[in-house]
Amino acid sequence: MLCLGVSGGLDKVYECRPELPSTFLHDGAAVLVRDGRVIAAVEEERLNRVKHSNKFPSHAIQYCLEAAGVQLSDVDRIAFYATEAYCNTMLERLFVSQPSNAIPMDARLLLRTMLTQEFSAEVDPSRISFVSHHQAHAVSAFAMSGFEKSLVLAIDGGGEFLSGLVAIGAGSEVNQLQSFPESNSLGLFYLETIRYLGYSLFDEYKVMGLAPYGDPVPYRKLFEEFYELGDNGGYRLYLDRIGPTLVRNIQVRRKGMPFTQQHRDVSASLQEALERIVFHILRHYREATGMTRLCLAGGVAHNCTVNGKLAYSGLFEDIFVQPAAHDAGCALGAALMASHEIGQSAPRERLQEVYWGPNVGTEHAVEQELTAWAGHLDIERSDDVAGRAADWMANGAVIGWVQGRSEFGPRALGNRSILADPRPAANKDRINAMVKKREGYRPFAPSVLEEDAPEYFDLPAGLREFPFMNFVVRVHDSKRDLLGAITHVDGTARLQTVSRKSNPSYWGLIDEFKKRTGIPVLLNTSFNNNAEPIVDSVADAVATFLTTELDALVVGPFLVRKRAVTLDDWTSLAVSLPPYTSLYCVRAHTVRDRQETVCEVRTTFSGGGAVRISDELFDLLMQVKGEAVLRDLFDSMVLDHTKREALVEELRDLWEQRRVRLHPPSGAIHLKSASHQMTELA
Repeated sequence: MLCLGVSGGLDKVYECRPELPSTFLHDGAAVLVRDGRVIAAVEEERLNRVKHSNKFPSHAIQYCLEAAGVQLSDVDRIAFYATEAYCNTMLERLFVSQPSNAIPMDARLLLRTMLTQEFSAEVDPSRISFVSHHQAHAVSAFAMSGFEKSLVLAIDGGGEFLSGLVAIGAGSEVNQLQSFPESNSLGLFYLETIRYLGYSLFDEYKVMGLAPYGDPVPYRKLFEEFYELGDNGGYRLYLDRIGPTLVRNIQVRRKGMPFTQQHRDVSASLQEALERIVFHILRHYREATGMTRLCLAGGVAHNCTVNGKLAYSGLFEDIFVQPAAHDAGCALGAALMASHEIGQSAPRERLQEVYWGPNVGTEHAVEQELTAWAGHLDIERSDDVAGRAADWMANGAVIGWVQGRSEFGPRALGNRSILADPRPAANKDRINAMVKKREGYRPFAPSVLEEDAPEYFDLPAGLREFPFMNFVVRVHDSKRDLLGAITHVDGTARLQTVSRKSNPSYWGLIDEFKKRTGIPVLLNTSFNNNAEPIVDSVADAVATFLTTELDALVVGPFLVRKRAVTLDDWTSLAVSLPPYTSLYCVRAHTVRDRQETVCEVRTTFSGGGAVRISDELFDLLMQVKGEAVLRDLFDSMVLDHTKREALVEELRDLWEQRRVRLHPPSGAIHLKSASHQMTELA
């Protein structure tokens, strides 16, 4: 029996509908389950290239169907990650704010309509399920934990007017004990505070990384005004006090401004307050239920500092954190709930890996993709890519590493990773500044061979496997200076242990690095830049490789370096617009008393904003229908060499921001393929 779980928005990637609540309808994903076992799962952002995509996950659904070799009509149940009543309420609110005949106020009808439009298949209404948002979070964790019984805590920003629940998982059932109203949202508590530190939705993890640089004491009393701890694990938040109090007591930081010690201390106080509330809840329910195991899910469960402190506390014998704990994980929970409804529960096995996404492709397909970039890349096939890549890193290189199926969730776990030597502290600064293009304080995670982890890390009692980067653990005092690039300022690291069984390719790479350096650890961070989701395909990997200062790229059995590129090499590429971008030419005030015509590239997704472009580039892009080769466009506009160079530079900047796409002409790969086939025949 096949069950499809779906999370995300209700409009298409090229549409720009009015906003629904910012804490809902994001992190779109699809998960396909057969007889209670996951066979395919991917977040929509990996495929439509929109971070935290709030669009309908049509690409993700299509991938899941293709991976299983089925059609939508073959799926027995399709489950959406919120209740039907809640979805209908949201649609009514949307209609009131901006009436539209194009949006039915019936969630089941809207979902059926979207599926019919995208997949040309009629869907029987009886095959569609709507599930409780937080129950989906809870089930996604407990069903994957391998526990027979456990306490379950699901906490996030919000959904269905709630912000979380406490439940007991037993056998194949998850039964709620307590729910938390949205007014007591720990996710919103964190979000409301970080607004005054220059951050916004989806930046919470950045403040978690900043907190160790601060001292919670100066603002501890201030933060105690924002919450109360009550009886029986209860608490109350005063979200309305946060803004006025912080404005009176700190210098509010705007985005891009430098951090002061004040901002660091506020981050530390916020993190401490969150930890106090979470521990208060869990101590009560641990004692009240007698449960010795814990499952965590919901966006707040991505706070791996809290998770690490829980692990060290000894409050529970074992803790399982669902690796896609955010709303994309609700697609997993929804699929499992639907599967349970039709009599196919998940087997009681501990989740070991989440390599459920698209495969990088056959060796031949990878070679085609890479050789289409021959003007920009030097490509070499090797039977020992692990050894060669280990040599590169041991000699100081920072590389992109792309192998097998992509990971489900927000962490790069060795199949779509940027990797480097974990020893030189300078590697952290270099990767933050030149590759990730982000704040310099941000830490990087270590990947360590599972069997060597205790030698380098002070692991919590009884816990030896940390495959999903969900816990911050202590680096042994004697190893902190040695592992300078991955040891955070407080002597901790967000650990991934790598199993030879779960990921032999990545394990083998780390082992080769160990043979050369004696160190069974690599610095591992997600393969992306600051403007995009983690790469998924070979094309994504090449684009990120060429728009960052990575030294090398390994894809499948191929070793890739950059070539010195001429203007002719750039103009041989094609340009196209992603489906989420549009061109605008408008009259706007450029100074107080003067209007001018300005040209912009805009996006359809939340927070995308507009980017100004030159009139010449606007004229050039307006000629593009699908895609066009730059040389042909330049020739049609009769541009001299200097102007061509300037436009290429402007296009490269937009490409780095993922507002346009530069790529080999679509025929190039096909021509390479035909040439390859002719060579084989000869």
